[in-house]
Order: sequence, then C-alpha cells, then structure tokens
Amino acid sequence: MMFKRIGERILAGKRLTERDALRLFETDDIFSLGMLASAVAEKKNGKKAYFIRNRHINPTNICVNRCRFCAFSRSRGQEGAFALTTEEIINKLRPQIHAPHPISEVHIVGGLHPDWPFDYYLDMIAGIRRQFPKLHIKAFTAVEVDYMSRISGLSLRETLAALKKSGLDSMPGGGAEIFDPAVRNRLCPEKISGRRWLEVTASAHKAGIRTNATMLYGHIEKYEHRVDHLFRLRKLQDQTGGFQAFIPLAYHPKNTRIRGRYTSGIDDLKTIAVSRLFLDNFDHIKAYWIMLGEKISQLALRFGADDVDGTIIEEKITHSAGGLTAEQLTADQLIHMIRKAGRVPVERDSFYRRVRAK
Repeated sequence: MMFKRIGERILAGKRLTERDALRLFETDDIFSLGMLASAVAEKKNGKKAYFIRNRHINPTNICVNRCRFCAFSRSRGQEGAFALTTEEIINKLRPQIHAPHPISEVHIVGGLHPDWPFDYYLDMIAGIRRQFPKLHIKAFTAVEVDYMSRISGLSLRETLAALKKSGLDSMPGGGAEIFDPAVRNRLCPEKISGRRWLEVTASAHKAGIRTNATMLYGHIEKYEHRVDHLFRLRKLQDQTGGFQAFIPLAYHPKNTRIRGRYTSGIDDLKTIAVSRLFLDNFDHIKAYWIMLGEKISQLALRFGADDVDGTIIEEKITHSAGGLTAEQLTADQLIHMIRKAGRVPVERDSFYRRVRAK
C-alpha cells in the first residue's frame, strides 16, 4: 500500500517528504523499493548506465585533521606518510594519457597538508593543465577548498576563482559525510561543519564549477540522519542546480577509530534506491564500485543507479580502511558488468556527455 501511494505521488510529479523517505528506509520490501527506483531511473536516463575512463590521484595523506572514520590520514614523519610533487603526479598520469584509449578525467583529493601553501595547489593544477591540455581536472573537496581559503587569507570566491583560472574544471563531492551536527562531531570533530560544506559547495556552483555530492553511511548514523542529509542536498540543488551526481559511500571499518562493521548488501541497495526516489532534482545516482564491490554495483543498476564511476587506476582511501575490491577495472570489465545487468553501457565525459555507446 505504501509503495502504491508513493508511486502515485511520483507519477503525479509530487515530491517525497522526509517522512516518506524514512518509511522507505525502514521497509523490508526491498524488491518493491528496487522496482520503483528503477522505474524512476529509467524515466530519467532510459536503460543507459554510464562509466568514464579516469584516474584517481591522492597528492598526500598528511593531514591536520584526524577524522575518526578515516584510515588514510597520517602525520608528518609518520610511517606510511607521503606527499607527491607536481612532477610525480604528472608522471603518474602520463601512461594513461598516452594509452591507446586515454583517460579523460583525473580525480584529485588528499589530506590537508600542514606545510603546503595555496600556491602549491595552484601550481599543481596549472602544471597538469600545461602538460595535458585536454584532460578534465576534477579536484579538491569542499573541505580542501575551505582549508585553502583559510591558509591563503582569500575569500571563498577568490579562492575558487584562482583555482578555476589555474585549470580546475569541476569538484568531487567528498567531505560531506553526514551533515547532522551531533553525528558529525563524533565522526570528524576537526572537519568543517555540514553547514560550511554546503556553503563552500554553493559558492563553487555560483562560480560555475559543477560538483558531485556524497553521503558516508553505515557507521554511527541512523536513518533519520541520512534523510536529513538528503533533504539538505535536495534543497541546495533547488537553489543552484550545480550538482551532477549523488554518490552514497559505504563505510569501511578497518584501521579506523570508530571501527564497526561493513555495510550489508541490502543496506547498500536500499540507500541507492531511496536516494534515487528522494533526490528528484539530481540527474544521476552513482554506484561507486570501489566501495560497493562489483556485484552489488551491478545490482544497484536495477535499484536506481545509472553510473558505476570509472576505471580509477589507483585508489588509496577506501583500501586504507579495508577495501575489498581491486584498485582498478578496465573499460571492458565495466562494460561487461553493465551489460550483464541489462543496461546499455555509455562511456561519458565528466559532464555526462556521451563519448560513445558500447
């Protein structure tokens, strides 16, 4: 009965309420939930499922913060700490740029290094742009941009303008975690607030920089905190229209201070589906295969997701916390995954423009 009523609301073009979303999270009828979310996804994107040829780069894991869910960060001089030069980053990118089927995007996120001035980040972006003029540079979370603003003494507008001038094309959606203050203060008390994350992201959208949005789930939060998080994202998207995709991030517990357990496949699929139904103003919901695994990501394409991310090449953050997947998949493997889910593989660029259908 609940699904019939919610389905009727959706067909009538009416928005789901926060109460609707909470009831969907609480349901045990995972199959009806998946069917409804899949129908909504197909209405937006048909049977298409997107992927991209990309490479992740983490410039450093040295960070002034110590988020309790993070297994990636290190202190200066600590075993395992690293900091890359711009030349080293370029050398990591070069093989994929000159491959027969080159990557089209680099994804850059890292720690808040205590010694790097703002100019280091500008020089990094500018150096990559000079070497690879056609490469899309998606870099720096709202947390990193806020940090750059603080260490430089520049306003957010000035900071974003300088990054854009140096070659920044778009931003990823990391650092959102969970917006609820009480939960966030237990997860990452040193990190910027959820409100500040939204402010930085809104400023990026105003500057013409498209971003993604994320939510870290499966740790200490409850369903109502997830719903609140989704509501705030939907509200900002109403105001700016600057989000490209929403990416639920499944918590990984190893080597973290809050420990806990891995998320279940049921919870992963439920979170994808509810996100698709509630975030009616987001065009894309991503099943991030690095965190979900290949098989759950494949199932997610029948539960409201329409994107599986990309080739990745090198992933350090999730694997520091016990990631169970490989660090990369080939385009052929992604295509196979998508086709076996009954979807049409579409290679995309960073703005979801089709490169080629497979």
